[in-house]
Order: sequence, then structure tokens, then C-alpha cells
Amino acid sequence: MHTLAIIAQGLVVVGAIVMGTRTGGIGLGVWGLVGLLVLVFGFRMAPGPVPTDAVFIVLTVITAASVMQAAGGIDWMVRQAGKAIQRNPKRIVYLAPFSSFIFTVGAGTGNIFYPLLPVIYEAAYSQKLRPERPLAISAVASQVGILASPVSAATASLTALLQPHGFTLGKILLIMWPASVAGLLVAAFVMSKVGKPLEEDAEYQRRLADGRVQPPPKVDLSQPLPAASRNSALIFLAGVAVIVAFGLFERLRPIVTVAGKSERVSVTVTIELVMGLVAAVIFLACKVKAGDVPKQSTFPAGITGAIALFGLAWLAGTFVAGNSEDITSALGGVVGRFALLFALALALVAMLTTSQSSATNAIVPIGLNLGLSAASITGMWPAVMGMYLLPANGSQIATVNFDQTGTTRIGKYVLNHSFLVPTVVFILVGTAVGLLMSTIVG
Repeated sequence: MHTLAIIAQGLVVVGAIVMGTRTGGIGLGVWGLVGLLVLVFGFRMAPGPVPTDAVFIVLTVITAASVMQAAGGIDWMVRQAGKAIQRNPKRIVYLAPFSSFIFTVGAGTGNIFYPLLPVIYEAAYSQKLRPERPLAISAVASQVGILASPVSAATASLTALLQPHGFTLGKILLIMWPASVAGLLVAAFVMSKVGKPLEEDAEYQRRLADGRVQPPPKVDLSQPLPAASRNSALIFLAGVAVIVAFGLFERLRPIVTVAGKSERVSVTVTIELVMGLVAAVIFLACKVKAGDVPKQSTFPAGITGAIALFGLAWLAGTFVAGNSEDITSALGGVVGRFALLFALALALVAMLTTSQSSATNAIVPIGLNLGLSAASITGMWPAVMGMYLLPANGSQIATVNFDQTGTTRIGKYVLNHSFLVPTVVFILVGTAVGLLMSTIVG
């Protein structure tokens, strides 16, 4: 009976994820709370720890990023990336994804990728280069940047889960940066060989004959932006640099007394406080109106992510906490012998939820209970890019719609889409390099 109860509880968790995925957006959070209600009232399980740390990091970072966007900071960041791409169009298959990656790392959100789409497409088309090559890998890179960003929701989730095990933000970044860069470099090389040349592509020729393809207009990046745009971006990026420094060098964080014991302020609290300061400085220096902040695209996206994180993480935490001994005894030996099964679980849950944060909060606690080290879990974390295995993300759909040539596509068999190859290559290479780095950092 006990085993049947655990299976039933597991089905509740899976059912909540499925319903949340079907609903989309904040549906993940809402159905997570419904699943939690079933576990508490139906199975009399004690509610697990509320994921306040991860949620509050998301809220403070999104607030600061939205204030920066209201001042024009994201426009300034996109313009710098766009100018670099336009100056070096022949290297676009490498330059475009790494520009997307770097600016996502700095902003903590993949939303910065959308304004780059016209620049990447125009630069590729002007060179008669197959647009699929730079567009697909750049879309992937915009999400990979989230894994290497000290201020993203996914990294906040992983930090909050691993910090009690002595694994800090600094260690996570020391693993994820080499893994991310190596994975993207190999994926970009592979994408530079994918598909026929543009002039030989049958779909492009059909669209050209039908008059459905027009040369894209030159994207004008010469118009000056207000000084506040540059200043707000620099203030935000300075805050990110401060957080990285606090994460790498713990002695920079002050010692406080908690329950009669002296301890250093955690990285979690540090991120929240620094991002609050960043938002305040941008308000003052760039004269941003508070009423404009909720209107920015990063704000509703961030709030949606925080709600989804809250519900699903709380549900997963409750299930794991209530069944930790049984899960460990049942799966510990298997995962101990085949640790890469953990990476597979990360990829599959990320594919279903289309969210790195949700997969992290659902699967990492299980890995910890199975005895996997925090270092090895971080090394396998690139597998959460499984979120791109299905073409169900807004960034994928937007990229496909932007390519008038039809080379960037979602095939009729669902899985045969333009993002599959760079995603799989990144997961394999990123995980391999991540595991290698975990033996050094851990």
C-alpha cells in the first residue's frame, strides 16, 4: 500500500506538470498549487519548504531589469550587439549566437534576443547565407545564457538548492561558463554546415518565385539613443559584476549574527539587495517613472516565471521531502551506477515544462536525495536545455516566423525542427565539459 501511495503521489506531480504545460504561462504555478493541495489534503503530506529564496531573487532581478528597460537600457545593449554583427557579417554564425549569449548573461533574460532577430536575419540575407544557420543557433544561445547568468531565475533556483550543501554561486559559474561556451562553439560549427546553400534551397526558391520573399530593409543602428539608455545598462551590468564578485569571493560579504551564531550573508540575500540598489540608482540617475516599469516586456514575463516557479517548486519539494527515504532506496543504486540518468531526467522534464527553472526545482532535489554531489549536478545542468527539444517556446516560434526564406522551420513531424541539432549538440558537449569542470571545481 505504501508503494502504491508513492506512485499515486508521483502521478499527481506529473499530472500537475502536464496540465500546467497545456495551460501555459502562469498555468505551471497554478497547477503546481493544485497538485500541492491534493498531496496535503488528499494524502495528508506535510507541505515542503516554500521556495521563497528563488522566487524573491526572480522578483528583485526582474524589477531591476524592468527599470533598466524603461530607461532604454535593453535597447542600448541590443544596439551594441547589432553593430558588432553588422560589422562582421561573414562571421555571423559565430558572432550572432555569442552576442545573444553575452547579453542574456548580462540581462538575466532571453527576451533580449527578440530585438536582435531583424539584425541577424538582414546580415545573413545580405551575404546570401542560409538564415537558418545563425538564427537557430542564436535562439539556442539566448537560452543558454540564462544558465551562465548570475541574475537569471534558473541560476537563482539552482543556487538556492545547492547553497545549503556548500556549493556557491561562484562555483556554479566556474562550471557553467566553460560548459556553455564550449557547447555553443561546437554547436555553431555544426550549424555552419547544416542545410543546403540558400540559393539551392527548394523552399526558398518556391517562395522567391511566388513573390513571398523580399530583401529585408537595412536595420538602422546609427540613430543616437538618450544618455539614460547607456547609463542604465552600465549601472545594471555593474550590479551583475558586483554579484559575481560577491559570489566568487565570499570574504567580501559581511558577517552577521543569526540565532547567536556568526555567519556570512548568503549570496541569495546579496543578489536581492544588490538588485534593489541597482533599481534605485537607475530610478534616480535616469529619471525613470515608476508607472512605466510594469509596462516593460520583461516585467510580465518575470512575474509569470516567478509564479510558475513558486507553485511547481513547492509541489516538487513537498513530494521529495515526504518520500526522500523511499526515493533514495528505490533509485539510489541505479543513479549511482548510471549518473547520466539524472541528466536525462533534467532534459525530459525541461522538455515538458519548457522551463529551465521548473525542471531545476523539480529534479535537482531528487538528485540531492539520491546522493549525487552538488558539483556533479551542476556539471549535468546543461541538460535543462531540453526545453528546446520541442518547438514550443515563444523564441523558437518568433524565429521561424521571422525567416521569410523558409529555411528556419518546424517540420511536420514536430521533432524535425531547425533548433533540434544545435540543442542536442549543446546538451552533449555542455554536459561533457560541465562534468569535467565539476571534478576540478568540486
